[in-house]
Amino acid sequence: MTKNTYKRRLRGRVAVFVALAAVAIALDQVTKALALARLGKGVSVALPGPLHGLRLVRNPGASLGLGSGSTWVISLIALAACLLIIVLALRTTSMAWTLALSLAFSGAAGNLIDRVAYASGFLDGAVVDFLDYGWSVGNVADIYLTLAGVAVVALIACNVQFSDRSQPKEHGGAAK
Repeated sequence: MTKNTYKRRLRGRVAVFVALAAVAIALDQVTKALALARLGKGVSVALPGPLHGLRLVRNPGASLGLGSGSTWVISLIALAACLLIIVLALRTTSMAWTLALSLAFSGAAGNLIDRVAYASGFLDGAVVDFLDYGWSVGNVADIYLTLAGVAVVALIACNVQFSDRSQPKEHGGAAK
């Protein structure tokens, strides 16, 4: 692959990553804003199907409320994860990996936005959750994180290469 071809493909992958992330984060934030506006404290809306309903919960912790006493640490980990995902997205040459990484970024960033926007101290804000599964309450960003996790497992299981670029031997990759 020529240098110009690589740069053109990189621009395309970056555009896809940014566009998907922008739409996904906007959808996450709009649904959270609607939940905050329509679901008051103690209000629960029953829904047909596998979702038990809608119920507003402010989660200061990580998944299932774990670590609720260390919200700022969770926020810093989420920030580091977002930065790492961006670096990985810039290094992949696979559109499938780009899509999976964009979903992961969208989920992590969507919940990090809550931790910053609703903080009263240093990164101590709570995530807005409203999708009641019966055993847990989550949000759209959590769905993105789950889909990204499934996608990464599928990409690994299907042996989809992360990058088709040659890596110098001193960086652990085999030269082509």
